[in-house]
Amino acid sequence: MKINVRYTIVASVLSSLLLACSPQSQESSQTSTAKTKAPEKASVEVREPEAATGFADKKAVHSKNFMVAAANPHAVNAGYEVLKDGGSAVDAAIAVQTMLGLTEPQSSGIGGGAFILYWDNTEQKLYTVDARETAPMSATDELFLDEQGNAPSWIDAVVGGRSVGTPGVLRGLELAHQRWGKKSWSSLFDDAISLAEQGFEVSPRLAKLVEMEINPGVKKMPAASAYFFPDGEPLQAGELLKNPDYANSLSLIAEQGADAFYTGPLAEKIVDAVQNSAIAPGKLSLKDLANYEAKIRQPVCDNYRQFQVCGMGPPSSGGLTTLQTLGVLANFELAEMPINGLEPTHLFTQASRMAFADRNQWIADPDFVDVPVAAMLDDDYLASRAQQISGDDMGKASPGLYLQPEYRQDIAYERPNTSHMSIVDAEGNVVSMTTSIEMGFGSTVMAGGFLLNNQLTDFSLVPMAGDTPIANRVEPGKRPRSSMSPTIILDEQGKQVVHAVGSPGGSRIINYVTQSIVGLIDWQLDMQQAMNIGHVTNRNDYTSLEKGMAIEKHAEALKKRGHDVRVMDLNSGLHGITINPDGTLTGGADPRREGTVKGE
Repeated sequence: MKINVRYTIVASVLSSLLLACSPQSQESSQTSTAKTKAPEKASVEVREPEAATGFADKKAVHSKNFMVAAANPHAVNAGYEVLKDGGSAVDAAIAVQTMLGLTEPQSSGIGGGAFILYWDNTEQKLYTVDARETAPMSATDELFLDEQGNAPSWIDAVVGGRSVGTPGVLRGLELAHQRWGKKSWSSLFDDAISLAEQGFEVSPRLAKLVEMEINPGVKKMPAASAYFFPDGEPLQAGELLKNPDYANSLSLIAEQGADAFYTGPLAEKIVDAVQNSAIAPGKLSLKDLANYEAKIRQPVCDNYRQFQVCGMGPPSSGGLTTLQTLGVLANFELAEMPINGLEPTHLFTQASRMAFADRNQWIADPDFVDVPVAAMLDDDYLASRAQQISGDDMGKASPGLYLQPEYRQDIAYERPNTSHMSIVDAEGNVVSMTTSIEMGFGSTVMAGGFLLNNQLTDFSLVPMAGDTPIANRVEPGKRPRSSMSPTIILDEQGKQVVHAVGSPGGSRIINYVTQSIVGLIDWQLDMQQAMNIGHVTNRNDYTSLEKGMAIEKHAEALKKRGHDVRVMDLNSGLHGITINPDGTLTGGADPRREGTVKGE
């Protein structure tokens, strides 16, 4: 952004640093008519929040050569061993993903999709891989509507085969491995296969989420119920859990490549499970699987202060919405404001409101919709948006671009369970990868020992608003819009990676990642400190403040400014790595989840 900013942090910020990184701390404060119908608001809000499973005190991890940060210790260890054996960041990502599918099955797996950012340190070039799911070719824009044209409640949309999109993560990892892998494909599955056969101890987080029945479809679907509720009782923390079906699936994929997933007996199992689902049978076909392709797309990048922030472009809304929020905030001197103080908290919510208004209007699969990327990131446009911010909450923001064709705001259920990994290998190559099956436990349709996604609920459930089409409506072969926001931050010249970060959290991912970037850049926090500060979110609806964190102290002051404030659990799963000027690495794992960081 073309503005002058001072980069020194004033004494008030320094004095608040120690306070900002503790849950018990006291942070400083400064002063249309549709043809089709959506469900009532109450049925939408039931989706919030994601179950909280505790806050653990975590410290930054430092290393000299390589590092992996991910959501489960088994997955981190698998990635670490690959890196230690000379593997690339992409090699490690494959080992991490296959292990996450076993030990954190509620969040991601080979039955889902992903967005991958890859920094090639030799070329000094950033690539992005789109491994997002696609709608079946037989799907129509009325996929989720009943005979009266009404959209279902969120749980009725999520559970069953109807919500399953063509999984993309394996084709994405295969594409990345073909270009940037070093170790043999088959060797990268060994640890996950072995642990699936021998069994692993169920983590406290997985056990709690099963017991809480965050997705009631799990108990209703025979295969998922038998796995997560053996003998009718929920899995217990510390219980040894084996998954021979998953081991067999991974063995096939290791031996035959990703083709073993997209064609042949395993593909037949997947299609049979979807089309014959006990609840809401779906349309996924063998042809949909066989024809799936991952795509290399251009990253979206923009300047923020003295850095270049880069993310995933459409069909992800994460990169653009993060950059729009930062572009508005660039017009304010956040570095001179207290960390998580009242004023920057208010400014953050207003910038986010406007970015989400544009997001919901314009962003969808670019193969189907002309997304106005340049207009959305124009400096003058974002400066004009910043001028609309006052001391009071602006209320529902309207989209700021008036272009043709003019789409309408959509209605989609984007759920909060996902996973993120950040990896740096010994050669300085970097992976920032966000991966998901969408809702916790996905569609609850299970095949081959893994859960299948419910990503089709990320489409707008209604296709039209009056006579105006919705950009993110269901169409055959289309990729649903996502909020996944894997991010890589480069130096001012775009020649060196400075940070890699991302998070799960449904549509709140964008706020989690953007707030971390503000912490890293404006407040000069280290990666762990940036994750530890209390969250604030606003998706052009209400302002959420993280329960149990110092930021909730702003609730009354924000209410006086007109905010609809809700204090609630905001369970991000941030994982990130900083490459320091001397080449050493500093990693952080979100204290709200069970992830770890490891390197040497």
